Amino acid sequence: MSLRVEQSLSQLLHEAFVSLRTLGKRSVLALLGIVIGSSSVVALINIGHNAAVDAAMIFKDMGTDTLVVQFPPKGGGNRTMRTQLDLDAVRQAVPGIAHIGALSLFSGPMVFHGRTTNANFVGSTPDLHQAMRLDIREGRFLSSFDANETYAVVGAKVAQTLGTPGDPLKLGDRVRINDYLFQIVGILHEQPRAMLMPIQGGESLFIPAEGMRRIYATPAISNVVIRAAPGQDMERMARDAAAALQRQLTDHTVDIQVPQQMIDGMTRQSRTFAYLLLALGAISLVGGGVGVMNVMLMNVSERRREIGIRMALGARQRDIRNLFLLEAVTLTAVGALCGAVLGMTAAWLYAWLSGWAFSLAVAALPLGVGSTLLVGLFFGIYPAVSASRLQPVEALRDE
Repeated sequence: MSLRVEQSLSQLLHEAFVSLRTLGKRSVLALLGIVIGSSSVVALINIGHNAAVDAAMIFKDMGTDTLVVQFPPKGGGNRTMRTQLDLDAVRQAVPGIAHIGALSLFSGPMVFHGRTTNANFVGSTPDLHQAMRLDIREGRFLSSFDANETYAVVGAKVAQTLGTPGDPLKLGDRVRINDYLFQIVGILHEQPRAMLMPIQGGESLFIPAEGMRRIYATPAISNVVIRAAPGQDMERMARDAAAALQRQLTDHTVDIQVPQQMIDGMTRQSRTFAYLLLALGAISLVGGGVGVMNVMLMNVSERRREIGIRMALGARQRDIRNLFLLEAVTLTAVGALCGAVLGMTAAWLYAWLSGWAFSLAVAALPLGVGSTLLVGLFFGIYPAVSASRLQPVEALRDE
Protein backbone atom coordinates (compact mmCIF):
# COMPACT_ATOMS: atom_id res chain seq x y z
CA MET A 1 0.00 0.00 0.00
CA SER A 2 2.75 2.45 1.00
CA LEU A 3 4.72 1.53 -2.14
CA ARG A 4 1.65 2.28 -4.25
CA VAL A 5 1.19 5.66 -2.55
CA GLU A 6 4.89 6.46 -2.98
CA GLN A 7 4.77 5.58 -6.67
CA SER A 8 1.61 7.59 -7.15
CA LEU A 9 3.15 10.64 -5.47
CA SER A 10 6.38 10.36 -7.45
CA GLN A 11 4.37 10.02 -10.65
CA LEU A 12 2.33 13.11 -9.79
CA LEU A 13 5.48 15.09 -9.08
CA HIS A 14 6.98 13.98 -12.38
CA GLU A 15 3.86 14.99 -14.26
CA ALA A 16 3.81 18.33 -12.42
CA PHE A 17 7.38 19.16 -13.46
CA VAL A 18 6.75 18.06 -17.06
CA SER A 19 3.61 20.19 -17.24
CA LEU A 20 5.32 23.26 -15.78
CA ARG A 21 8.22 22.83 -18.21
CA THR A 22 5.85 22.80 -21.17
CA LEU A 23 4.41 26.16 -20.05
CA GLY A 24 7.74 27.76 -20.92
CA LYS A 25 8.07 31.49 -20.38
CA ARG A 26 4.77 31.83 -18.57
CA SER A 27 5.92 29.40 -15.90
CA VAL A 28 9.23 31.24 -15.58
CA LEU A 29 7.46 34.59 -15.16
CA ALA A 30 5.18 33.18 -12.47
CA LEU A 31 8.20 31.64 -10.76
CA LEU A 32 9.98 34.99 -10.89
CA GLY A 33 7.03 36.68 -9.17
CA ILE A 34 7.08 34.08 -6.39
CA VAL A 35 10.85 34.43 -5.98
CA ILE A 36 10.55 38.21 -5.66
CA GLY A 37 7.72 37.93 -3.13
CA SER A 38 9.41 35.25 -1.04
CA SER A 39 12.76 37.03 -1.04
CA SER A 40 11.04 40.28 -0.05
CA VAL A 41 9.50 38.66 3.01
CA VAL A 42 12.76 36.99 4.10
CA ALA A 43 14.91 40.05 3.41
CA LEU A 44 12.60 42.59 5.04
CA ILE A 45 12.13 40.49 8.19
CA ASN A 46 15.91 40.22 8.54
CA ILE A 47 16.47 43.91 7.81
CA GLY A 48 13.92 44.90 10.46
CA HIS A 49 15.52 42.49 12.94
CA ASN A 50 19.04 43.79 12.31
CA ALA A 51 17.85 47.40 12.52
CA ALA A 52 16.33 46.69 15.94
CA VAL A 53 19.51 44.93 17.12
CA ASP A 54 21.69 47.80 15.95
CA ALA A 55 19.45 50.36 17.67
CA ALA A 56 19.53 48.39 20.93
CA MET A 57 23.35 48.30 20.79
CA ILE A 58 23.36 52.07 21.26
CA PHE A 59 22.22 51.56 24.84
CA LYS A 60 24.17 48.40 25.59
CA ASP A 61 27.33 50.11 26.84
CA MET A 62 25.36 52.39 29.10
CA GLY A 63 23.65 49.49 30.80
CA THR A 64 20.05 49.14 31.87
CA ASP A 65 21.13 49.54 35.50
CA THR A 66 22.25 53.16 35.06
CA LEU A 67 20.35 56.40 35.70
CA VAL A 68 21.42 59.80 34.37
CA VAL A 69 20.13 62.84 36.26
CA GLN A 70 19.80 66.37 34.88
CA PHE A 71 18.81 69.56 36.71
CA PRO A 72 16.81 71.98 34.55
CA PRO A 73 15.94 75.30 36.25
CA LYS A 74 12.39 75.71 37.49
CA GLY A 75 10.27 77.87 35.24
CA GLY A 76 12.87 77.83 32.47
CA GLY A 77 15.09 80.42 34.16
CA ASN A 78 18.87 80.80 34.06
CA ARG A 79 19.63 80.15 37.71
CA THR A 80 23.01 78.52 38.33
CA MET A 81 23.07 74.99 39.67
CA ARG A 82 24.79 74.20 42.96
CA THR A 83 28.49 73.33 43.02
CA GLN A 84 28.06 70.41 45.44
CA LEU A 85 25.47 67.80 46.37
CA ASP A 86 25.36 65.46 49.34
CA LEU A 87 25.66 62.19 47.44
CA ASP A 88 26.07 60.17 50.64
CA ALA A 89 22.63 61.32 51.75
CA VAL A 90 21.19 60.14 48.43
CA ARG A 91 22.93 56.78 48.83
CA GLN A 92 21.45 56.32 52.31
CA ALA A 93 17.97 57.39 51.22
CA VAL A 94 17.84 55.09 48.18
CA PRO A 95 18.62 51.41 48.89
CA GLY A 96 20.24 49.55 46.03
CA ILE A 97 22.66 52.21 44.78
CA ALA A 98 26.00 50.59 43.94
CA HIS A 99 27.80 53.71 42.68
CA ILE A 100 26.88 57.38 42.42
CA GLY A 101 28.93 60.24 41.01
CA ALA A 102 28.44 63.88 40.08
CA LEU A 103 30.16 65.86 37.37
CA SER A 104 30.56 69.43 36.19
CA LEU A 105 31.56 70.31 32.64
CA PHE A 106 33.69 72.85 30.85
CA SER A 107 35.48 72.64 27.51
CA GLY A 108 38.55 74.32 26.16
CA PRO A 109 42.11 73.85 24.89
CA MET A 110 44.85 71.91 26.63
CA VAL A 111 48.55 71.87 25.74
CA PHE A 112 51.20 69.15 25.92
CA HIS A 113 54.73 69.77 24.61
CA GLY A 114 53.49 72.50 22.31
CA ARG A 115 50.64 70.39 20.88
CA THR A 116 47.10 71.66 21.51
CA THR A 117 43.72 69.97 21.40
CA ASN A 118 40.24 70.77 22.65
CA ALA A 119 38.68 68.48 25.25
CA ASN A 120 35.88 68.27 27.79
CA PHE A 121 37.11 69.12 31.29
CA VAL A 122 35.11 67.06 33.76
CA GLY A 123 35.01 67.91 37.45
CA SER A 124 34.52 64.44 38.90
CA THR A 125 33.65 62.93 42.24
CA PRO A 126 35.64 59.78 43.14
CA ASP A 127 32.91 57.23 42.36
CA LEU A 128 32.08 58.59 38.90
CA HIS A 129 34.26 56.16 36.98
CA GLN A 130 32.44 53.19 38.55
CA ALA A 131 29.05 54.72 37.86
CA MET A 132 29.99 55.37 34.21
CA ARG A 133 31.92 52.10 33.74
CA LEU A 134 35.13 53.89 32.79
CA ASP A 135 37.92 51.37 32.25
CA ILE A 136 41.42 52.40 33.38
CA ARG A 137 44.21 51.31 31.03
CA GLU A 138 47.12 52.71 33.04
CA GLY A 139 47.42 54.25 36.49
CA ARG A 140 44.35 54.95 38.60
CA PHE A 141 41.28 57.14 38.82
CA LEU A 142 40.87 60.13 41.11
CA SER A 143 40.24 59.46 44.79
CA SER A 144 38.87 61.50 47.68
CA PHE A 145 42.45 62.29 48.73
CA ASP A 146 43.06 64.17 45.45
CA ALA A 147 40.54 66.94 46.15
CA ASN A 148 43.14 69.70 46.38
CA GLU A 149 45.67 68.23 43.95
CA THR A 150 46.25 69.11 40.29
CA TYR A 151 45.85 65.51 39.17
CA ALA A 152 44.03 64.40 36.01
CA VAL A 153 42.85 61.27 34.22
CA VAL A 154 42.86 61.48 30.45
CA GLY A 155 40.68 59.71 27.88
CA ALA A 156 42.27 57.47 25.26
CA LYS A 157 41.32 59.67 22.31
CA VAL A 158 42.72 62.82 23.94
CA ALA A 159 45.93 61.00 24.87
CA GLN A 160 46.32 59.77 21.31
CA THR A 161 45.74 63.26 19.88
CA LEU A 162 48.26 64.96 22.18
CA GLY A 163 50.92 62.26 21.82
CA THR A 164 53.13 61.32 18.90
CA PRO A 165 54.89 58.01 18.13
CA GLY A 166 58.13 59.39 19.49
CA ASP A 167 56.61 61.40 22.33
CA PRO A 168 53.44 59.70 23.69
CA LEU A 169 51.45 61.11 26.57
CA LYS A 170 52.17 58.85 29.55
CA LEU A 171 51.70 58.65 33.30
CA GLY A 172 53.48 61.42 35.19
CA ASP A 173 53.40 63.88 32.28
CA ARG A 174 51.82 67.28 32.81
CA VAL A 175 49.34 69.04 30.56
CA ARG A 176 48.63 72.75 30.72
CA ILE A 177 45.13 74.19 31.04
CA ASN A 178 45.14 77.99 31.28
CA ASP A 179 47.92 78.73 33.78
CA TYR A 180 47.83 75.38 35.63
CA LEU A 181 49.75 72.19 35.04
CA PHE A 182 47.83 68.95 35.71
CA GLN A 183 49.74 65.74 36.27
CA ILE A 184 48.40 62.62 34.50
CA VAL A 185 47.72 59.84 37.03
CA GLY A 186 45.52 57.66 34.83
CA ILE A 187 44.76 56.90 31.18
CA LEU A 188 41.45 55.35 30.10
CA HIS A 189 40.90 52.50 27.69
CA GLU A 190 39.25 53.33 24.41
CA GLN A 191 35.54 52.60 24.82
CA PRO A 192 32.48 52.60 22.52
CA ARG A 193 30.29 55.68 22.50
CA ALA A 194 27.53 55.67 25.11
CA MET A 195 24.74 57.72 23.59
CA LEU A 196 22.85 58.61 26.78
CA MET A 197 25.87 59.55 28.86
CA PRO A 198 26.45 63.31 29.26
CA ILE A 199 30.11 62.91 28.22
CA GLN A 200 32.28 60.56 26.21
CA GLY A 201 35.15 59.29 28.36
CA GLY A 202 37.63 59.04 25.51
CA GLU A 203 37.22 62.73 24.65
CA SER A 204 37.51 64.07 28.20
CA LEU A 205 40.00 65.02 30.89
CA PHE A 206 38.86 64.23 34.43
CA ILE A 207 40.03 66.38 37.35
CA PRO A 208 38.82 66.57 40.97
CA ALA A 209 35.52 68.41 41.26
CA GLU A 210 37.02 70.83 43.78
CA GLY A 211 39.72 71.78 41.27
CA MET A 212 37.31 72.99 38.58
CA ARG A 213 37.59 76.53 40.00
CA ARG A 214 41.14 76.63 38.68
CA ILE A 215 39.91 76.62 35.10
CA TYR A 216 36.34 77.91 35.43
CA ALA A 217 35.22 80.61 37.83
CA THR A 218 31.69 79.32 38.52
CA PRO A 219 31.56 75.52 38.14
CA ALA A 220 28.19 73.90 38.65
CA ILE A 221 27.00 70.30 38.76
CA SER A 222 25.48 69.37 35.42
CA ASN A 223 24.70 65.68 35.93
CA VAL A 224 24.59 62.88 38.46
CA VAL A 225 25.13 59.30 37.29
CA ILE A 226 23.71 56.44 39.39
CA ARG A 227 24.49 52.78 38.88
CA ALA A 228 22.22 50.29 40.64
CA ALA A 229 23.12 47.02 42.27
CA PRO A 230 21.95 43.89 40.38
CA GLY A 231 18.27 43.03 40.52
CA GLN A 232 16.90 46.48 41.39
CA ASP A 233 13.62 48.00 40.22
CA MET A 234 14.95 50.89 38.13
CA GLU A 235 11.69 52.82 38.02
CA ARG A 236 11.42 52.71 41.81
CA MET A 237 15.03 53.79 42.15
CA ALA A 238 14.44 56.67 39.76
CA ARG A 239 11.49 57.92 41.84
CA ASP A 240 13.36 57.58 45.14
CA ALA A 241 16.52 59.20 43.79
CA ALA A 242 14.52 62.10 42.34
CA ALA A 243 12.85 62.68 45.70
CA ALA A 244 16.17 62.51 47.60
CA LEU A 245 17.88 64.95 45.23
CA GLN A 246 14.91 67.31 45.10
CA ARG A 247 15.14 67.79 48.87
CA GLN A 248 18.56 69.39 48.34
CA LEU A 249 17.40 71.75 45.58
CA THR A 250 15.11 74.75 45.55
CA ASP A 251 15.58 76.42 42.15
CA HIS A 252 15.98 73.32 39.98
CA THR A 253 13.93 70.26 39.18
CA VAL A 254 15.25 66.70 38.89
CA ASP A 255 14.94 64.96 35.52
CA ILE A 256 16.04 61.31 35.46
CA GLN A 257 16.50 59.24 32.30
CA VAL A 258 15.72 55.53 32.70
CA PRO A 259 17.44 53.64 29.86
CA GLN A 260 15.17 50.60 30.16
CA GLN A 261 12.13 52.76 29.37
CA MET A 262 13.89 54.07 26.27
CA ILE A 263 14.88 50.57 25.22
CA ASP A 264 11.30 49.36 25.67
CA GLY A 265 10.03 52.26 23.59
CA MET A 266 12.59 51.59 20.89
CA THR A 267 11.66 47.89 20.92
CA ARG A 268 8.02 48.78 20.31
CA GLN A 269 8.99 51.12 17.48
CA SER A 270 11.24 48.45 15.96
CA ARG A 271 8.43 45.91 16.18
CA THR A 272 6.08 48.31 14.38
CA PHE A 273 8.77 48.91 11.76
CA ALA A 274 9.20 45.15 11.30
CA TYR A 275 5.44 44.69 10.86
CA LEU A 276 5.42 47.42 8.22
CA LEU A 277 8.26 45.75 6.32
CA LEU A 278 6.50 42.40 6.62
CA ALA A 279 3.32 43.92 5.18
CA LEU A 280 5.29 45.30 2.21
CA GLY A 281 6.79 41.86 1.62
CA ALA A 282 3.37 40.23 1.88
CA ILE A 283 1.97 42.58 -0.77
CA SER A 284 4.76 41.55 -3.11
CA LEU A 285 4.10 37.90 -2.29
CA VAL A 286 0.38 38.24 -3.05
CA GLY A 287 1.33 39.68 -6.44
CA GLY A 288 3.38 36.56 -7.10
CA GLY A 289 0.45 34.40 -6.02
CA VAL A 290 -1.83 36.12 -8.53
CA GLY A 291 0.73 35.30 -11.20
CA VAL A 292 0.62 31.63 -10.19
CA MET A 293 -3.18 31.57 -10.38
CA ASN A 294 -3.09 33.19 -13.81
CA VAL A 295 -0.60 30.62 -15.12
CA MET A 296 -2.59 27.74 -13.66
CA LEU A 297 -5.86 28.99 -15.19
CA MET A 298 -4.20 29.18 -18.58
CA ASN A 299 -2.77 25.72 -17.98
CA VAL A 300 -6.22 24.36 -17.25
CA SER A 301 -7.63 26.05 -20.36
CA GLU A 302 -4.96 24.55 -22.63
CA ARG A 303 -5.28 21.05 -21.13
CA ARG A 304 -9.06 20.63 -21.26
CA ARG A 305 -8.80 17.73 -23.71
CA GLU A 306 -6.18 16.01 -21.52
CA ILE A 307 -8.46 16.44 -18.51
CA GLY A 308 -11.36 14.90 -20.45
CA ILE A 309 -9.23 11.89 -21.45
CA ARG A 310 -8.09 11.37 -17.87
CA MET A 311 -11.70 11.44 -16.64
CA ALA A 312 -12.81 9.10 -19.41
CA LEU A 313 -10.12 6.66 -18.32
CA GLY A 314 -11.39 6.69 -14.74
CA ALA A 315 -9.69 9.62 -13.04
CA ARG A 316 -11.80 11.05 -10.23
CA GLN A 317 -12.43 14.75 -9.58
CA ARG A 318 -10.06 14.74 -6.63
CA ASP A 319 -7.32 13.20 -8.79
CA ILE A 320 -7.59 16.07 -11.27
CA ARG A 321 -7.79 18.63 -8.45
CA ASN A 322 -4.76 17.19 -6.70
CA LEU A 323 -2.75 17.13 -9.95
CA PHE A 324 -3.21 20.84 -10.64
CA LEU A 325 -2.91 21.75 -6.99
CA LEU A 326 0.40 19.87 -6.81
CA GLU A 327 1.62 21.75 -9.88
CA ALA A 328 0.84 25.08 -8.21
CA VAL A 329 2.51 24.05 -4.95
CA THR A 330 5.55 22.69 -6.82
CA LEU A 331 5.97 25.96 -8.68
CA THR A 332 5.59 27.87 -5.42
CA ALA A 333 8.00 25.62 -3.51
CA VAL A 334 10.76 26.16 -6.08
CA GLY A 335 10.14 29.89 -5.88
CA ALA A 336 10.14 29.82 -2.07
CA LEU A 337 13.53 28.08 -1.88
CA CYS A 338 15.10 30.39 -4.46
CA GLY A 339 13.53 33.39 -2.75
CA ALA A 340 14.87 32.33 0.66
CA VAL A 341 18.42 32.22 -0.69
CA LEU A 342 18.01 35.52 -2.51
CA GLY A 343 16.36 37.18 0.50
CA MET A 344 19.12 36.10 2.90
CA THR A 345 21.75 37.36 0.48
CA ALA A 346 19.98 40.70 0.10
CA ALA A 347 19.59 41.10 3.88
CA TRP A 348 23.27 40.31 4.47
CA LEU A 349 24.33 42.76 1.77
CA TYR A 350 22.10 45.49 3.23
CA ALA A 351 23.53 44.92 6.72
CA TRP A 352 27.07 45.00 5.34
CA LEU A 353 26.48 48.25 3.47
CA SER A 354 24.86 49.76 6.59
CA GLY A 355 27.76 48.74 8.83
CA TRP A 356 25.57 46.44 10.96
CA ALA A 357 26.52 43.08 12.40
CA PHE A 358 24.33 40.60 10.52
CA SER A 359 22.26 38.19 12.57
CA LEU A 360 19.59 35.83 11.29
CA ALA A 361 16.05 36.48 12.47
CA VAL A 362 14.61 33.24 13.82
CA ALA A 363 11.26 33.71 12.09
CA ALA A 364 12.65 34.80 8.72
CA LEU A 365 13.04 31.47 6.94
CA PRO A 366 10.02 29.63 8.45
CA LEU A 367 7.74 32.61 7.90
CA GLY A 368 9.09 33.43 4.46
CA VAL A 369 8.96 29.89 3.07
CA GLY A 370 5.76 28.97 4.94
CA SER A 371 3.82 32.03 3.81
CA THR A 372 4.97 31.47 0.22
CA LEU A 373 3.70 27.89 0.24
CA LEU A 374 0.39 28.99 1.74
CA VAL A 375 0.01 31.69 -0.93
CA GLY A 376 0.72 29.12 -3.64
CA LEU A 377 -1.79 26.72 -2.12
CA PHE A 378 -4.42 29.44 -1.78
CA PHE A 379 -4.08 30.76 -5.31
CA GLY A 380 -3.80 27.25 -6.73
CA ILE A 381 -7.09 26.02 -5.27
CA TYR A 382 -9.39 27.85 -7.68
CA PRO A 383 -7.70 26.64 -10.89
CA ALA A 384 -7.48 23.10 -9.47
CA VAL A 385 -11.17 23.04 -8.50
CA SER A 386 -12.13 24.50 -11.89
CA ALA A 387 -10.22 21.72 -13.63
CA SER A 388 -11.86 19.00 -11.50
CA ARG A 389 -15.37 20.29 -12.31
CA LEU A 390 -14.99 20.03 -16.06
CA GLN A 391 -17.43 17.63 -17.71
CA PRO A 392 -15.61 14.86 -19.65
CA VAL A 393 -17.85 15.21 -22.72
CA GLU A 394 -17.32 18.98 -22.97
CA ALA A 395 -13.58 18.65 -22.35
CA LEU A 396 -13.18 15.99 -25.09
CA ARG A 397 -14.84 18.25 -27.68
CA ASP A 398 -11.89 20.68 -27.50
CA GLU A 399 -9.43 20.38 -30.35
